[in-house]
Amino acid sequence: MQDDARYLKRKVTAGSLDVHPTEKALVVHYEVEASILGESGGQMLGERKEGQKIIRVKSLSPSTDVGALAKKVVEECKLIPPSRLPQVEQLLYYLQNRKSSPVEGKMEKKEKRTMKPRELTPFEGMELNEEASITRVDEYVELLYEGIPEKIRGSALILQLARNPDNLEELLHNEAALGALARVLREDWKQSVELATIIIYIFFCFSR
Repeated sequence: MQDDARYLKRKVTAGSLDVHPTEKALVVHYEVEASILGESGGQMLGERKEGQKIIRVKSLSPSTDVGALAKKVVEECKLIPPSRLPQVEQLLYYLQNRKSSPVEGKMEKKEKRTMKPRELTPFEGMELNEEASITRVDEYVELLYEGIPEKIRGSALILQLARNPDNLEELLHNEAALGALARVLREDWKQSVELATIIIYIFFCFSR
């Protein structure tokens, strides 16, 4: 008899650290591994996703105390361990002395226009003809208490919201939504791997 799914384990591993090619910013690469663990602690279902976090330092100027700024960056970004403080300082010094390109502003605008908040591999069930609205999130949560098709629709709509960074803070403070998602993942993952995968992708979005 298989173990019942007990909880979701998320592991975030920091990768390389670099400067942004056009902005005054650092780019932190990382990998998120999400696993559903069984009662005995063994992994029953897992997903792995690579991502990057952009840390903008627009206040950086020739008079900026780079050492102090580096400490602040390391303190506020949990993805950067304290042992990499010297590397952060070095990259900030580089940014401080890098000459601005005349087309930098245009490139920034173009990048903001073309970059999507997140690139997730679409699969059957994730792409809906319906556009999600943050004002209707309670309706989507109610769908998580219905049958499997409704749960898939509700979680897919919540995923749409989670892929937009502007919605993340409100979603993270919505205890009803988080509780319902965790419950559905724990209780129904065996009945629908598609449903479990959508919810795992939602947690990936929250890890950004």
